[in-house]
Amino acid sequence: MAAVDTARAHAQAVLRVRGLALAAAALPAAVAVVLLAGRFTGRLGAPGAPDAAAWDAVRWVVCAVAAATLLVAGLAARAHRRAVPPQTPAVPLERAQAPELYRLIDELADRLDVPAPSAIALTPDCDSWLEDVPPPRPAGRRARHAAHHHPPAPVLVIGSPFLWWMRAGELRALLAPVVAGTAAAADPDIAAARRFLRGLDASLDPAAAGPAGSVGSAAPDAPRTGRRGPAGLTDRITRRLLGACRAHSAELERAVAGWASEQARTVDYGLRIAAQEQVGLAYAGWDRLLTRVALPAWRLGRHPAHLNAGVVAALTELSRRDRLADGYGSRLGDRPACDLLEEPGAVDEAVSLLAADLFFGRPASGSWRELDWADYPAEVVDAGWRARAATLQSALDRAAPQARPGSPTLTRLLVRLAEGDGEQLAASLTAQLARTTAPAPLLEPVRTGRDLLVDHVTAMVCCAAVDTAGATPGLDWLDGPVLLIRGVRRTDLAAPVAQAVEQGQDGPLRAWLDAAEVRLEKPVRL
Repeated sequence: MAAVDTARAHAQAVLRVRGLALAAAALPAAVAVVLLAGRFTGRLGAPGAPDAAAWDAVRWVVCAVAAATLLVAGLAARAHRRAVPPQTPAVPLERAQAPELYRLIDELADRLDVPAPSAIALTPDCDSWLEDVPPPRPAGRRARHAAHHHPPAPVLVIGSPFLWWMRAGELRALLAPVVAGTAAAADPDIAAARRFLRGLDASLDPAAAGPAGSVGSAAPDAPRTGRRGPAGLTDRITRRLLGACRAHSAELERAVAGWASEQARTVDYGLRIAAQEQVGLAYAGWDRLLTRVALPAWRLGRHPAHLNAGVVAALTELSRRDRLADGYGSRLGDRPACDLLEEPGAVDEAVSLLAADLFFGRPASGSWRELDWADYPAEVVDAGWRARAATLQSALDRAAPQARPGSPTLTRLLVRLAEGDGEQLAASLTAQLARTTAPAPLLEPVRTGRDLLVDHVTAMVCCAAVDTAGATPGLDWLDGPVLLIRGVRRTDLAAPVAQAVEQGQDGPLRAWLDAAEVRLEKPVRL
């Protein structure tokens, strides 16, 4: 119970900061009332008294300070009251869509002797947490009092990759410490302190605030940029309050986490240790699926409709390839947690669309086109190769403005690389892509012009292999687009392409093309 007491103590410390702020705002007004009352009762500066002029001056000054203080406090209170704390984008999951999952969570909460979450939502991320629900603003003093002492239960947000990769028992064990946190959310003092901190964070000028959703994230001495006048003044007050609450806020959340962890020790503790191993694996598989498989599709305006099913395929493939992952394959005979949903496919589609919007943004066309995995090789791999080959052909034409546009052949490309034009091509390609391609900073690092040229030369080679050597585009769940020649994946193309681009030595690449029976002189279909 030490963690409980610690959490409540820090919550009460935060509330004391709020109380002191209110007292500081009300103090000048209280002094002004006393001075005015003394004037009317004749006890302080009565008319005709020797000190009447001095007391009148004091009264005017104090009343002016009180009016200014109340005005500033009113502006700050209105900003805090109107601020809307950021909510993490998630797909709400109604009870009718997942009755078994709700039953599992309800039974888990009952076993932990904590309030059940008010709802469940899914997020395209490898994490799970409780999202506090903003309480309604009821009319009437009695209703407000009841809302303060009985805050609404939070929403349980579950990372969707967990739901598809974890077994049902593993998911329950993994969520036990998270669900246990509803007990802290139901505590009136802790809920009020969190609500106060979220309001401060949400009302702060975004230019000076920290990450969205982080409580007390803005530094009290952060540069005051963005807003001036009354808004800038309320921002300074807010930063001061956040600075006063910072240490207590951190210790409050640390104590709550310890409290929840201690409560959950009695539920599936051994299985939880095994489930934690799956968290790292799921994160690695999800990250690789997004960057290697989903991103090429998103760039073409297509969104894979079943990303979560894809991450299962990717991790199953990893289990097959990696000796260290042999034990993971035996788990696949157990019931997956996604079976707790009534329609896993429909839920997967909703989460996959949210992932595309969050990690990439809206496509240039303005709307996404849904993509099935079966269509990925033709509509993403082949289309992506040909788009890059066309971009490279345009760069070749611009690099030789005095000549007529040439045919898109490998012969022309290899001659230019052998002549040492790689740097010029890379610069031209980088400039063109900077004008026409929107970056996806959440998913990929900044790439050099030489890296981009290697990618585009590889795409040109793959197009030629498909057109002249009977090769086919393919999908590898871990590596994304791949080239298949006579049904065998070719992984030996990267080295000769890099040698041709970086050193101008096209001999190894020509040897590779000759062995693959690719015709260099035939124009590539763009």
